[in-house]
Amino acid sequence: MSGRPAPVVLPPSLRAWLGPIAALAALVVVVLGVLYGDDRKPGTVDAWVGAAVDGAGPSWRHVALAMDFLGEPAGSATLVVAAVTGCLLLRRPRAAVFAVAGTGLTVGTATLIKSLVGRTIHGDNLSYPSGHTAFLTALSLVVALLVTGRLGLGRAAGTLLVCAAALVAGGAMGWAQVALGAHYPTDVLGGWCTALAVTSATAWLVDRTADWLVDRMADAGRWERR
Repeated sequence: MSGRPAPVVLPPSLRAWLGPIAALAALVVVVLGVLYGDDRKPGTVDAWVGAAVDGAGPSWRHVALAMDFLGEPAGSATLVVAAVTGCLLLRRPRAAVFAVAGTGLTVGTATLIKSLVGRTIHGDNLSYPSGHTAFLTALSLVVALLVTGRLGLGRAAGTLLVCAAALVAGGAMGWAQVALGAHYPTDVLGGWCTALAVTSATAWLVDRTADWLVDRMADAGRWERR
């Protein structure tokens, strides 16, 4: 038995690009964490961006609240279940595992970084990085990588799709968090970069683990036939 149970979740055409992107994103997370550690107020960039976003009318506030719900436990769980169901219907069990692991590890990492950095907003609410932004960006990356692999997109088209998905999802949720006053803009950037770093690493890890299991099963089958 030499085949794989499902196609890889990290398309070979994107590995050369996503590795450096993930490393750069991780560096940004660390730098911002050092700059704003134990901070209780917005920085210069935060104040400038926040002023530009502030003043959204009631209708836009409803949109922001709807976006925010997607990052809450009920909303995020619904999105992950939908993604897993879609993967299973497409007979992509490895992608289903990736959907759970990618989003779960991203949110877990963001939560851990919050406690380490200690930046707060509105009192003692830990704010860096934005978990809502990290979650939706991670989920968009999972879907984009699945589409890239299923359509067999090349390096340029695949990278464009993945980056566009991350920018749209992260930008939309980031805007909502800043508009609602739940996070500083740099918190949003930190959450977005956390998702880029962790999701890419998780995709590689899922593929390596699945391939290792397949190899062990194949070895076991050969021993049984002897």
